[in-house]
Amino acid sequence: MFLNNNKYLFDGGSGQTLMEMGLDTYGDLWSAKALIDKNLHHMVLKMHKDFINAGSELIVTANFSVRRRLLKRYNLLDSLEFGIRSAGEIAQKAKLESNKKTIVAGSLPNQSNTYSPMQFETEETMFKYFFEVAKILNDYVDIFYLDVLSSIKEIQIALEASKEFNKQILVGAHLRFDGKLPSGEALEDLFKIINQYNCCGIISACVSPEIVELSIPILKKQKLPFGYKMNLFKRLPTSDQKTFNTEGFEGQAEYEDPVELLGTRDQEYGLKEYKNFVSNSIKEGATLIGGCCEVKPRHIEALSKLF
Repeated sequence: MFLNNNKYLFDGGSGQTLMEMGLDTYGDLWSAKALIDKNLHHMVLKMHKDFINAGSELIVTANFSVRRRLLKRYNLLDSLEFGIRSAGEIAQKAKLESNKKTIVAGSLPNQSNTYSPMQFETEETMFKYFFEVAKILNDYVDIFYLDVLSSIKEIQIALEASKEFNKQILVGAHLRFDGKLPSGEALEDLFKIINQYNCCGIISACVSPEIVELSIPILKKQKLPFGYKMNLFKRLPTSDQKTFNTEGFEGQAEYEDPVELLGTRDQEYGLKEYKNFVSNSIKEGATLIGGCCEVKPRHIEALSKLF
């Protein structure tokens, strides 16, 4: 079983890392541009290898932004399959060229607005979309990763859609300011669902440090390995009760630099502070540790000695 008997260090945020490397994207396509443009694939490959060389034992395919709703907005829907397949191919190539025992997790991203529990598609359509991504990535990945999902219903649909491929599944549930899913559902109710599937772990996904601390005592109540992929944004819309918006925030504004919109905590969480935070969470029982938005290879390298 993957992720069962050890601590594992994951990667960080692909989009912000690529932008720091010089990716010239537009709107909120972020890393999707580097996947749908073959001339930019070398950047994605370097990004994955930088994380692996920094100490990441698990990398996530970079197709989070390669989603139907997003590509349709930019008239790029014809690039969907190519972008997803490229994400799998490049991640696998990075693993092989690095010659390390790296786990490649195939990203099955949310099918609604990011951080939002609202469903804009029927359950049948959502199943079809999750199945589509899983089928394209299946030959390139070791496990599937439910990437920042926001409701129990969406998570269960993704689990059903991916179970045909007989791969273990890492559940990445986004959590809001009070430790519940953005849908208002309790994590304890999610535990009852994931126990029915071939899951190898559960993490709080793309959450603030405060929510990581809030989630650990809850995640301790179940038996799977657990942890988090923590972001370093300042103003995530789900992290504060006053700003929480169930409709999500994706697409509300066109922007090229998410840091300008959401701010960064990179100074507040320097490498020393970041390492201390992770060390304390390990003492509390977390074994699956990674970063999300604003976490770069240098952050992962700072953590590597803990693993």
